[in-house]
Amino acid sequence: MPLFLLDNAFSTMIDPIIELLNSALAPVLALVVAVGAIYCVFLGLKLAKAEEPQEREKSKQHLKNAIIGFILIFILIAALRLGLQPLSDWMNSVSETPSTTQTD
Repeated sequence: MPLFLLDNAFSTMIDPIIELLNSALAPVLALVVAVGAIYCVFLGLKLAKAEEPQEREKSKQHLKNAIIGFILIFILIAALRLGLQPLSDWMNSVSETPSTTQTD
């Protein structure tokens, strides 16, 4: 049976993708947290070793930017994880069409 004749063709195509994203988000989130922590510790050590004022300010700015970047990445991954199921449900409800059309 062709895919377009099914009641909810969108659901049959998108469900494997949703399952893949759901299973991949937890490890990706853990990886981002681990890399972020290691990188921030590295930048903190670099800041502690800085002797000149310009080098210290540059290290501070790098550390601030890294913290902001990793927080944004964390928030975006968490938002994707939280919003994936409602978005999928919405798309499934929109794609449902009444089967009142007759095919000859």
